[in-house]
Amino acid sequence: MESTRADHALQAQALLELITASAHNKSSKSLRIGISGTPGVGKSTFIERFGLGLIEQGSRVAVLAVDPSSSLSGGAILGDKTRMEKLSVHPQAFIRPSPSAGNLGGVCAKTRETLLLCEFAGYEVILVETVGVGQSEVAVANMTDVFLLMQLPNAGDDLQAIKKGVMEFADLVVINKADLDVNAAMQAQAMIASSLRILAHSPANAQHLQSFATNESFADGADASALEAVVRPSGAGHPSPMMLDPSRRVFKISALSGEGIEDLLLGLNAWVRELQSTGNWHAKRSEQSLAWFWERVESGLRASFNEHKTIQDLLPETLRKLRAGQEQPSLAARKLLELLTHPIKYNP
Repeated sequence: MESTRADHALQAQALLELITASAHNKSSKSLRIGISGTPGVGKSTFIERFGLGLIEQGSRVAVLAVDPSSSLSGGAILGDKTRMEKLSVHPQAFIRPSPSAGNLGGVCAKTRETLLLCEFAGYEVILVETVGVGQSEVAVANMTDVFLLMQLPNAGDDLQAIKKGVMEFADLVVINKADLDVNAAMQAQAMIASSLRILAHSPANAQHLQSFATNESFADGADASALEAVVRPSGAGHPSPMMLDPSRRVFKISALSGEGIEDLLLGLNAWVRELQSTGNWHAKRSEQSLAWFWERVESGLRASFNEHKTIQDLLPETLRKLRAGQEQPSLAARKLLELLTHPIKYNP
């Protein structure tokens, strides 16, 4: 599936079509969890402890670990699997480290396709670990059901937490290495919860929260009484306390000792039940399908650009002019892109 060979791409496409035709509802039974955080936050150690906890609950777990690729050699260390000594040999677990190969968003180009393969293979929980988080590395949030953001106790103050654009995408926040400085971990938990409260009152999130309170599209098997109990426990028209109380979305843990993992698993189960009972689960999966579609469209256009003979013949001279400052990048790009649809209009 990850191969760049043309014949492998055709086989991969045939496999995806076969999976879609034979079990298009099977994937809805799996749980996709995206895990992101700055390098050194302890993602690999956490995933091993977290994965073993999920297995104890009766789930088969797949881990898709994405490693950064060298901008010079193109290679990747792919060392995450060696850090997960117990999980990597567990019969109920599967770990696949893949290079990002320069792909943006903290994931590799075929992460979505690999997710489907793992789901079809019978893994109930798929963990997607990104290369590390930055302001733009939130692509994993658009392909998973739950986005888990990992932080360190000394992550910064309230304002710094708000400035991190990835925070507004986080469903759950985990403060790892909390045992090293208990006071700092408690302060971080309070500050992150405060930041989530501020973000929750933005116009976009306010509309999102209101949709949880008024959503009536729970025809996919969701029980109406369960919806009433989860969404309106404080009276009609009020969103669930879990959605409004960020303190129930921030957890202090120690991945090394396992402290706090059980509380996190309970919080995760509660969050998933809430998503499913409101019907928002299926809406999120639908949005993921649209995002996948546009991602493939953009990837296909880039491939067509690279395979276009006239464009490739003109590209060296275009690059020479750009380096010499003889042409503007935007104009040069537009001229070459027009060749995809108007090949006779090019004017060098």
